[in-house]
Amino acid sequence: MKHLFSGAVILLLLACTTAHAQVVGAKMFLRDGWGVQSSQKTGARGEEISRAGFKTPGWYPTRVPSTVVATLVENKALPDPFYGMNLRTYPGCSYPIGFNFSKMEMPEGSPYRASWWYRTEFRAPVTKRGRRMWLNFDGINFRANVWLNGQRIAASDEIAGTFRRYALDITDAARPGQVNALAVEVFAPAWADLAYTWVDWNPAPPDKNMGLWQDVYVTTSGAVTVRYPQAVTHFDSDTLDVAHLTVNAEVSNATGVEVAGTVRGRIEGITFDQPVTLAPHETKTVTFAPDKFRRLNLARPRVWWPVHMGAQNLYDLEVEFDTGGRVSDRQTTRFGVREVTSELDAENRRVFKVNGRKILIRGGGWTPDMLLRYSTERMRAELQYVVDMNLNAVRQEGKLEPDEFYELTDRLGILVIAGWCCCDHWEHWEHRSDYKEGPTWDEEDYKVADQSRPGCPAHREPATDAPRRSPVAD
Repeated sequence: MKHLFSGAVILLLLACTTAHAQVVGAKMFLRDGWGVQSSQKTGARGEEISRAGFKTPGWYPTRVPSTVVATLVENKALPDPFYGMNLRTYPGCSYPIGFNFSKMEMPEGSPYRASWWYRTEFRAPVTKRGRRMWLNFDGINFRANVWLNGQRIAASDEIAGTFRRYALDITDAARPGQVNALAVEVFAPAWADLAYTWVDWNPAPPDKNMGLWQDVYVTTSGAVTVRYPQAVTHFDSDTLDVAHLTVNAEVSNATGVEVAGTVRGRIEGITFDQPVTLAPHETKTVTFAPDKFRRLNLARPRVWWPVHMGAQNLYDLEVEFDTGGRVSDRQTTRFGVREVTSELDAENRRVFKVNGRKILIRGGGWTPDMLLRYSTERMRAELQYVVDMNLNAVRQEGKLEPDEFYELTDRLGILVIAGWCCCDHWEHWEHRSDYKEGPTWDEEDYKVADQSRPGCPAHREPATDAPRRSPVAD
């Protein structure tokens, strides 16, 4: 039975991963050895494309993450979009200059009205008996059909939403220790989709950034998975001499039988645990509160401060689920002991505080590369510029980044104002004085919005009906 976690897309070369037993919680990234091609040119269906040895002459080689247009630019099928008026020469780039392309459907004749295929082959890790294997997508824009070894394991009515994350249970479809073929058919967002948009920040690429725009990787676990470990800080004194930590983590039972075990946590030398029983296919948030777990009242903590206010101290948090004397799954994260609050002053102005101290937010708008081509070196350099300019915050407005971005801002002491985008379907949940006509959010939009929040996935069977706005090609 296949299950899906969602939250918050082929080629001649074999991915250079070796089959091996994975460390608990480890990720096997599928970055190299991909190829991309339009469904208008492949002439094949997902069942064929996702078989090992499928021939891909004429496909565009790439690494993932990569959008479709980024892949075409990389292969010099399209010229540099940042030179002269090159972007306007791209097929499908006929929207009026200065217009919000996110509010338009793909123009007639655009090559991105059709779906595009991403394909790779990889050697799956060897798993012990009773272990499950997961195929993870950290970002697909916007819809996708996912095929593995000739089987469709998820359909485009369920894989929908730029900022959702997916963990597909591929235990039955994968071939441990052998070559596996993965094919992902990606559909660009329609104008009334909750997708990645540029509004007036930047011209938009003609594919609307369709593709596998964040990492793809394989993980293994036992019957129960652990997701989204989190530590939340509260101080009840301006002296900051004791930090009251609340630890949360999500655990999910991937099997059809009840599972009992223990959730264990560790923050440096501090350990804590509690028994948990999960019904078949149940997902539960487990909380360790400081009033019940006294060791989470951290004396003399190393406090995290924004840049220019103090040091950026960080702690490591590890959470695992044990059952039958074995670790089923384990996740780690790094966090700062900090508390951000706000209040209205006597003149009805909002005052922000970090760890009880007032802070003046000095920020600027942040945007990534137009084709979402991520570079660790460039990201580090640009965030260092933020610090060098004496700023302490960046504002994204829907231009959300990979996890590495938030890890870097933590280390540099930069506050992040995330949020969603204005001036497009993200703010059309209802009609009002400034938006009297046009589509408003439907059931799918509310689901996509809710599950685009970090740590808010859904656990369900992938459905097979046609998607609401974009017909399934295959």
